[in-house]
Amino acid sequence: MSLRSPLARVRGLGSAKDGTGHWWSQRLTALALIPLTLWFTASIAALAGADYETIRAWIGSPLVATLLLLLISATFYHAYLGLQVVIEDYIHSEGTKLATLLLVKAASIVLGLLSALSVLTILFEG
Repeated sequence: MSLRSPLARVRGLGSAKDGTGHWWSQRLTALALIPLTLWFTASIAALAGADYETIRAWIGSPLVATLLLLLISATFYHAYLGLQVVIEDYIHSEGTKLATLLLVKAASIVLGLLSALSVLTILFEG
């Protein structure tokens, strides 16, 4: 016995089975961002007043570069997930919704990759 209406069965509409995974991804990235953001904030505060070469040497450390890459990836993925929910909830025109989702996804990917490339360039230049 199905609880779905005959019309819903014909249309094939129902749960996309994606909400739980999305919710968990959002929570896990938020959890990862807590220590990474605290580390980054404390590091930047400790480096206040440092010159360019000191900052460049700091970023060039393998441990720091790894943590920065984790921070960058978690930040942009978390931001994308959050914006996706807002767009899906508040934009009702399907065309506008799709275009906005594609724009946000593209911006997240491009900005994340540019940020990661910047860190990797400093890391491997020595």
